[in-house]
Amino acid sequence: MTFLILLSSGWWMGCSALMSSATSGIAGNLTSAVLNQDDVILVQDGAPAYLIAVDGLIEGDPNNQMLLLAGARLYSAYASAFVPDRERASRLAAKAMNFGWRALCLRSSTLCEASQGRFVDFEMALASARKKDVPALFGYGAAWAGWIQLNSGDWNAIADLPKVQALMERVLVLEPGYDAGGADLYLGVLYTLRPASLGGKPDLGRECFERAFQLSGEKNLLAKVLLADQYAKLVFDQPLHDRLLREVIEADPVAPGYTLSNTVAQKTARELLAESNDYF
Repeated sequence: MTFLILLSSGWWMGCSALMSSATSGIAGNLTSAVLNQDDVILVQDGAPAYLIAVDGLIEGDPNNQMLLLAGARLYSAYASAFVPDRERASRLAAKAMNFGWRALCLRSSTLCEASQGRFVDFEMALASARKKDVPALFGYGAAWAGWIQLNSGDWNAIADLPKVQALMERVLVLEPGYDAGGADLYLGVLYTLRPASLGGKPDLGRECFERAFQLSGEKNLLAKVLLADQYAKLVFDQPLHDRLLREVIEADPVAPGYTLSNTVAQKTARELLAESNDYF
């Protein structure tokens, strides 16, 4: 569930980016309809139409950065949230990552080449990135993170996590609060993958999750679910874990731009709360 972040509002803006190149008049309304939908199955059933559409548009305009980022967003979200078959989900996530990488390469050949090399070289290349590079950096980084999550048994994939962390940290330096806290959510997850004794940064992760919730206007319930699942479990704080999940369950999921992700967050919160005593 770690990368349910992909269902947060910023990712489905890919619908708007995709549709704007073809029928811009309905893009905003269509995106809002998806984000404000409380029927997850309906969204799941309808998503493949967007995937096919974005493939067609990219084939016709392969150097369009906007379309490539839309493809990365939609494929990554669909693979992570809606595909139970691990092998198929991994294939779709790899396609998302490729779209994101191609968009990054169009933005910066230096970052493009460095992302495939040593960490120290990538870190140096990131230092030269500017605010205009943020959409490509974030789009590639999030798709990359989704691919790693679906290939967590591959040590070569896990070895890329420091690059993703450095990338998201650079995004926040260049544009704090980007994507209404989306980058904060990713960093929160990355900082809480390990306890402090093994090099993790759980307290910093907690700050990221709390900041993401505030940046959403206290509407993004997913931030609280991740705070409970990633941080409270890591530090064995059951009272905090259970309180956060109850707050999510009792909250009104309907909020402009967050209804879909909040509906999924509440389902996840119920499952985690039911398993609480077994874990702690």
